[in-house]
Amino acid sequence: MELPFELDRPVVFFDLETTGLSLSRDRIIELAVIRVSPRGDVFERVRRYNPGIPIPPEAAAVHGITDEMIADEPPFRATSRSLAQLLEPCDLAGFNIRRFDLPILIAEFERAGIDFDVRDRRLIDMKQIFHREEPRDLSAAARFYLGRDHEDAHSALGDIRTTAAVLTAQLDRYRHLPRDMDGLHAYCDEMGPYVSEFDRWFETTRGGLVFRRGKHKGSLLGDVASNAPDYLDWMLRADDMPRAVVEAVREVLAAQDLEGPHSPGP
Repeated sequence: MELPFELDRPVVFFDLETTGLSLSRDRIIELAVIRVSPRGDVFERVRRYNPGIPIPPEAAAVHGITDEMIADEPPFRATSRSLAQLLEPCDLAGFNIRRFDLPILIAEFERAGIDFDVRDRRLIDMKQIFHREEPRDLSAAARFYLGRDHEDAHSALGDIRTTAAVLTAQLDRYRHLPRDMDGLHAYCDEMGPYVSEFDRWFETTRGGLVFRRGKHKGSLLGDVASNAPDYLDWMLRADDMPRAVVEAVREVLAAQDLEGPHSPGP
C-alpha cells in the first residue's frame, strides 16, 4: 500500500466489530489493523475476541459474527498489551474512529488496566473527510471514490482495506487536502476535534473539575459533592458512565467523606 504523502512515523488504519454501541456494556469481537511504516512496509492483522457476553441478534445480523464463531477465542485482555505495543508509536486512521471505534477501543484498554493515551497522536477520520466533502457512508464512499461496490461491508478487515483505499482516492480527487499527517489531523479536527468521554463531562480548571453537561453544568464537581451528592450517586449507578468519570466522582466523594447512602438520584 502506498500513501500519496510521506510519513514521519507509522500510521495504523483500524476497524472494529462489536456487540453493540455502548461504551460500558458492549465489547470488541473483531479488530483489524493495517500498519504502514514510513518506509512503506505494510503489516496486516485481524483478530477475534470472546467478549464474555452474548452477541445480540441485531449485531450479528450486521457483521455476521455469532457466539459460536468466537466461543474459543481469547478475551481482549489476553492480547491487550501486545496490541498496545503495536499501536504505541503510531498515528491512527479509520472510518468513524473519532466517534465510535476509538472510544470503544480506549474503553476496552481501560478494562484491561492499560492507559492508552491518544493525545499526542494524529487521528485521521475518513468519514469526517467524506461527510465534509460528500456526505455518505463507507459503501457509498467506495462507489463514489473507487467506482466499485464495497462487497465486504461489515467485515473488519474488508472495511479497513476499503477505508485505506478511500483515503488515497480522496487525496487524488481533492487537491486542496493536506498531503501530510499534521495537516490531515487538523482538517479532521475542523469537523469536530476528538473529545474523550471524560472531557464530555468535565472541564479541568484551576479550581477543579467543572461539569460541562447535565443539570449541574458550570458547577464545580466538589460543590456538587457538597450540595447535591444524590446526583453523584446517580452518576455512579448509571450503566453507561465512563470509568474515568466514575473514578473522578468517587475521588471527590471520598475526599469529602460522602461515600455513604444518599437520597435517590434523578
